[in-house]
Amino acid sequence: MSATTSNDWPAGLLLAYYGDDFTGSTDAMEAMTAAGVPTLLCLDTPTPELLARFPEVRCVGLAGSSRGRSSQWMDDALPGAFASLAALGAPILQYKVCSTFDSSPEIGSIGRAIDLGVKHMPGKWSPMIVGAPRLKRYQAFGNLFAAVDGAGYRLDRHPTMSRHPVTPMNEADLRVHLRQQTARRIELIDMVELRTPEVDAKCRALQGDDTPVVLIDVLDEETLAAAGKLVWEQRGEGVFSASSSGLQYALAAHWRSKGHLPQTPSLPTAKPVQAIAAVSGSCSPVTAGQIRWARASGFHVERLNLRRALDRQAGDAEIERAVGIAADAIGRGQSALVHSAEGPDDPAVLEFDATARQAGLTRHDAARRVGEALAEVMRRLLDQVELSRVVVAGGDSSGEVASALGISALSVAAGLAPGSPLCRAWSDLPRRNGLEIVLKGGQIGEASFFGSVRAGTLIS
Repeated sequence: MSATTSNDWPAGLLLAYYGDDFTGSTDAMEAMTAAGVPTLLCLDTPTPELLARFPEVRCVGLAGSSRGRSSQWMDDALPGAFASLAALGAPILQYKVCSTFDSSPEIGSIGRAIDLGVKHMPGKWSPMIVGAPRLKRYQAFGNLFAAVDGAGYRLDRHPTMSRHPVTPMNEADLRVHLRQQTARRIELIDMVELRTPEVDAKCRALQGDDTPVVLIDVLDEETLAAAGKLVWEQRGEGVFSASSSGLQYALAAHWRSKGHLPQTPSLPTAKPVQAIAAVSGSCSPVTAGQIRWARASGFHVERLNLRRALDRQAGDAEIERAVGIAADAIGRGQSALVHSAEGPDDPAVLEFDATARQAGLTRHDAARRVGEALAEVMRRLLDQVELSRVVVAGGDSSGEVASALGISALSVAAGLAPGSPLCRAWSDLPRRNGLEIVLKGGQIGEASFFGSVRAGTLIS
């Protein structure tokens, strides 16, 4: 797939990426698809047989779960994943990270992923783009900012990320944050340097046999396109990049400027459905507002009892209870939403450590068990009722649910909210093939998100 028609626009794959969670993986797929780059997201290692079914694809993703995993897990799992993607021959291999840089030295270490990933590409630098203006994420002089409800926050003062239950962000300077996770040299091309004619020379000067990480500021459309140009033109024989979907947006902006892609990104629109089913493991205040909206707008909203769900003896009965209630609601033509928490101040969140101890589990294992319970709720529900569209809220929950449904791959079916497209499932199971599914990150969407998914309406 690496045959080249010109250095500026090679034939075959342009990009291959591993997503550190499922919601981020669909975010990256949406960015590419909307730009006019056909993209397939695989839920397992992409095989030649699977890819042969999609000959038009120019970007391939592999959805993963490393955001919530230990460095030892990464050491065991990521080299094989990176090797399989590198073998596809794309000039850029990406480790797709969340645009809020969720990570710590112990859990979801981006630094560890970089140390493992650079071995699979020959490049002398590892560019990093995290800012993504479309997602309201901005990087200036190495510091990451995110906007919520129209207000911008430095990430260490962000109302959610500064209080994240697993990877709280206490440092907005990504150079400082990343140095806690890797001994690799870390450099920066800031927003001023990016606009100068000397930026290419600076980039070349930073490169070396030690393959440094080079962060690139992005805070608006101008710097976005400039960052994409820099990465693409300095890719050499191939580079590894740990980046958010800002990389996809940046590359697409540059490719548009060269005339390779349509000038106006677009996605198909979705049709409304009578009812949807949703499960949510998100603790975000954004998702909490969406749950409240759903409850007030005619959805049946049912809480999963975590004490019972984590208990080995009572867990199955609690899952079956939630499935039965949701199935009854859907049978009446009502949408159903099963959730494990409603915001960071929910007693279920505040008491989670005690709940985990009572079940004889570590906090990490208990969190995974909650995701597995929500996945089982959705799986059993889909086996009982006829549904064409479902939603999963929360990055870790999305991975658990999608993995449990027997889905081989996803493609974008329609646009909804930035970062959360409506996806079409590809599966060998007839009841799953063609299922429409939305994997929503905790910070994504307006209050009416679940209603918009049901209606198929775009959310700006």
